[in-house]
Amino acid sequence: MLTAELINNNIPRLQLQDSVSKARQLINDFKVTHLPVVSEDKFLGLISEEDLLDAEDEKLPIEVLQKYFLQAAVPDNVHFLNAVSNSNQFETNVVPVVSSNNTFSGVITTADLLKTMGDFAGANEIGGIIVLEMERLQFAISEISRIVESNDCTILHLNSTVHPITGLLTVTLHINKKEIAAVVATFERYDYNVPYYFGIEHFENEIDSNYKHLMNYLDI
Repeated sequence: MLTAELINNNIPRLQLQDSVSKARQLINDFKVTHLPVVSEDKFLGLISEEDLLDAEDEKLPIEVLQKYFLQAAVPDNVHFLNAVSNSNQFETNVVPVVSSNNTFSGVITTADLLKTMGDFAGANEIGGIIVLEMERLQFAISEISRIVESNDCTILHLNSTVHPITGLLTVTLHINKKEIAAVVATFERYDYNVPYYFGIEHFENEIDSNYKHLMNYLDI
């Protein structure tokens, strides 16, 4: 999904001639940390609530605060994850979107980004979650897929992150079934480290059941 598809037209824009008082009121009314400032549809930057509160005279136009404007915007033709990165980098809950020649198109709110991220990650899809931890060289999508599919399951989503201290790769799998104990056991048989998982732990694997019966028999 592109950033242009997530623009929220309910968030107002400010002009340089608008007063500090008006800007403060709009930020309060719309529960945002920043508001975009434009001039003849050109994006000039974001003004923060903090800078507005620091202004000594609320009757002055926000033009006097222009040196504090935050130059943070994303193009309208890039993937929405660029807006997520922008929001994290500049710590703002609105992300300005601009078209060619820095023409202001609108803003994306973090609430809309969160919903889109949830859909992107498959949060609304039924299934189980399995988390694997491994060395980077151990990571092989083909083998991971084969293990999952050998248990008559399908990977809905796969995400990987690198631990900043250990350097280990954390691979999160979202599979299409809630009963995941058999899949977890298969990963463990192949020496994968499974730190945790979320789903129904019913184990219907006949081999595992027979193994447990054998162990119980040998303990007699």
